[in-house]
Amino acid sequence: MQIEQIYTGCLAQGAYYITSNGEAAIIDPLRETQPYLDRLERDGVQLKYIFETHFHADFVSGHIDLSRQTGAPIVYGPNATCEFECISANDGQEFSIGNIKIKVLHTPGHTMESTTFLLINENGKNHAIFSGDTLFIGDVGRPDLAQKAAHMTQEQLATTLFHSLRTKIMTLADDVIVYPAHGAGSACGKNMSKETVSTIGDQKATNYALRANMTEAEFVHEVTEGLLPPPAYFGMNVAMNKKGYESFENVLNLGMRALSPSEFEVAAEETGALLLDTRKNGEFAKGFIPQSINIGIDGDFAPWVGTLIANVQQPILIVCEPGQEEETVTRLSRVGFDNLMGHLAGGFDTWAKAGKEMDTVHRITAEQFAKEVKIGQSKVIDIRKESEYSAEHVEESYSKPLAAINEWIKDINPKAHFYLHCAGGYRSMIAASILEARGFRNFTEIEGDFNAIAKTTAPKTDFVCQSKILK
Repeated sequence: MQIEQIYTGCLAQGAYYITSNGEAAIIDPLRETQPYLDRLERDGVQLKYIFETHFHADFVSGHIDLSRQTGAPIVYGPNATCEFECISANDGQEFSIGNIKIKVLHTPGHTMESTTFLLINENGKNHAIFSGDTLFIGDVGRPDLAQKAAHMTQEQLATTLFHSLRTKIMTLADDVIVYPAHGAGSACGKNMSKETVSTIGDQKATNYALRANMTEAEFVHEVTEGLLPPPAYFGMNVAMNKKGYESFENVLNLGMRALSPSEFEVAAEETGALLLDTRKNGEFAKGFIPQSINIGIDGDFAPWVGTLIANVQQPILIVCEPGQEEETVTRLSRVGFDNLMGHLAGGFDTWAKAGKEMDTVHRITAEQFAKEVKIGQSKVIDIRKESEYSAEHVEESYSKPLAAINEWIKDINPKAHFYLHCAGGYRSMIAASILEARGFRNFTEIEGDFNAIAKTTAPKTDFVCQSKILK
């Protein structure tokens, strides 16, 4: 028996590839299926089952394409209703893969179809669980994503999750390995560890939600407290995972269509496509196609695309570094952005060499900011998370997280200058590009951002409560 965790950092997501005696199973596969097909061919094994722990909200699974390519059936737990052929298994049902078995443990609460898969090894011993979004390392799945579908409040779902954990998970032996679907950085929980593997015993000892003496009321309160609104694209990804989607090969072909500067310009005008520039923030600041939005491929690209663009049907034209076209298309497809119009052949350099119109972002160093800023007079917008802001920030700066830019941008006075920063430059350039695309030119973005600002003489302070109005 072999178990391989295939972890994708951009999505903080773990898929699992399991083999035993010539047969294989894959749990929660990503959209692109070729890596799994390569493994099957390498190992000379047949894919017997594709297991899905639930209808994922934060990414589009590769289950449909993988089933079509291999003939392996898709297996969900109870309560799963698909618009394609799948097995909705019974609680306790077992599936054989070579010399091992996968047992269905229905663990609703994150969603009502959420299921944990228990691996029973060749000796009949409970070896590991693949817990999906039911149990993370250091956390549990958020109980607010299935309210509409389940006609339940988040408190009711949290109560359901409490009992699932106590009756199905915590009753397992302490040495059973825990393989979750996500790690730190995923929006599917709020307190996940950077570790991606643990044991039942370790989680009983360290996970706040598995405290032995915890009451149902305490669990509901702690699990629901402090939940941020889920990204807008989550519901659309759930629908794609339930109903089906365009094959990845077709999406890749669309995105890999190379357009000359003139063709790119015409396509932008005719389709109303969003111009998505995935270059590094420093390069983007020096020059970009007007109206472009910068979300760098080297950061948390896919989650930010989903959070800020939201509508997966939005037509998109890609600007990226030459050679990164396929990676960009792949990452977009993982979160359901399939309506791709193509990419700028040769990247931004071809646009510049063609003499096309360009724009820039006014960017200064942290040292220059420290010399210019006048505390009490200058407006400074900090777009880091509230927790980052609370730890330390520029004195009298405003906390305006990037994820909420569509709300706070309405409060910006277009005639009053302000400074803009995040932690390292990635998020602030996203914000700068959105601001410029919407006509704001009255700001200065800070290179290096708070990490650099903290090393200057600019006054810094702990959290203070401030007005949310920027006018």
